[in-house]
Amino acid sequence: MNAAAFTALAAGFGTGLSLIIAIGAQNALVLRQGIHREAVLPVVAICALSDAVLIALGVGGVGAVVVAWPGALTAVALAGGAFLLVYGALAARRVLRSGGALHVESGSANSRRRAVLACLAMTWLNPHVYLDTVFLLGSIAADRGPLRWTFGLGAALASLTWFAALGYGARLLGRVLARPAAWRVLDGLVAATMLVLGGTLIAGA
Repeated sequence: MNAAAFTALAAGFGTGLSLIIAIGAQNALVLRQGIHREAVLPVVAICALSDAVLIALGVGGVGAVVVAWPGALTAVALAGGAFLLVYGALAARRVLRSGGALHVESGSANSRRRAVLACLAMTWLNPHVYLDTVFLLGSIAADRGPLRWTFGLGAALASLTWFAALGYGARLLGRVLARPAAWRVLDGLVAATMLVLGGTLIAGA
């Protein structure tokens, strides 16, 4: 790999990482699953692979096509906002319950299925994901000319690195969150994040 390609790869990695690390719906879910040590691999894989697909679409110029159909983003915003409000309300209910998240059926097939479905919804029904990957990263990559795909690869690697670190590193917080009160704090953060994001999406649709 020559210097120009390495620079494009590093720029893509740095740009992608800067867009991903902010607290959002995906990060909150991956963190929660990581702490539970439940469905971590499929959740991390869904987030990373979805980002890679969306980044590829953005680098390929699909963003310009979507802009010509603004109704699509409005529909996604309404559906995604409604989903996040429901998920946030469920997290808020856990905060009010005695013992908080410790009563979740950890390891059951149903809980893993719910985690996977929630991850898919938070990824593909979240307009912010499209804005960050398809539009923003796609437009930045376009400035790289023939190295735009190398830039996109760097951004995809940043997504994989971040979600893997968040999902598998979250277990280090296990001792901190061994008490029900700590779980209620975490669920409170998740609820607030989801409710704010959901309300923002619907208000801006």
